[in-house]
Amino acid sequence: MTIKVLLADDQALLRSAFRVLVDSEPDMEVVGEASDGAEAVEIARERGADVVLMDIRMPGTDGLAATRMITQDPRLEDVRVVMLTTFEVDEYVVESLRAGASGFLGKGAEPDELLAAIRIAAAGEALLSPVATKGLIAKFLAQGGGRDGESGAYDAARLDALTGREREVLVQVAGGLSNDEIAARLEVSPLTVKTHVNRAMAKLGARDRAQLVVISYETGLVRPRG
Repeated sequence: MTIKVLLADDQALLRSAFRVLVDSEPDMEVVGEASDGAEAVEIARERGADVVLMDIRMPGTDGLAATRMITQDPRLEDVRVVMLTTFEVDEYVVESLRAGASGFLGKGAEPDELLAAIRIAAAGEALLSPVATKGLIAKFLAQGGGRDGESGAYDAARLDALTGREREVLVQVAGGLSNDEIAARLEVSPLTVKTHVNRAMAKLGARDRAQLVVISYETGLVRPRG
């Protein structure tokens, strides 16, 4: 199945470079380009993109606002957003994850990394394995929020809906472990882990693993180290 990719960045030259790279892959195709967030949302609705590579900072409607528009639109529930940022240590990253993005990638990433990110997002996984990403989430959530200084959006009482095993799996997900790694650690099958993850997502109203990580920190299930 071909992964439909939408490119949203105000730099035309960068979009062109991404298009050449994506279109060179047999399992991907670029279905549109946008120079601002509002245009990206419109194209996503019209052409049914699977993954949006979204620049965080754009004139007009920025990537953060556009991500919220996409993730809050029932018609776009299957669309995954990968945020692109010039600086990997960026408080907007946490805000974008809260908004429903599947993860983020630095614009200086290698071509193979970018292509892998698209495939990971299309598969419903989260781009949260790098230690720096987890540390970033922990740092800003420990401070009580992102740019606006608001407290976390999730109350710890929401975790009451989870079983003990689902909580245990959620802690491992927040640690950046894959289903296979969690299965090995808990001595269960990967399919069992996947089932627990899916149930936790449904109970907590999370779109994907990225939001599960945010929820884990915001509810205090996982505490920042150091």
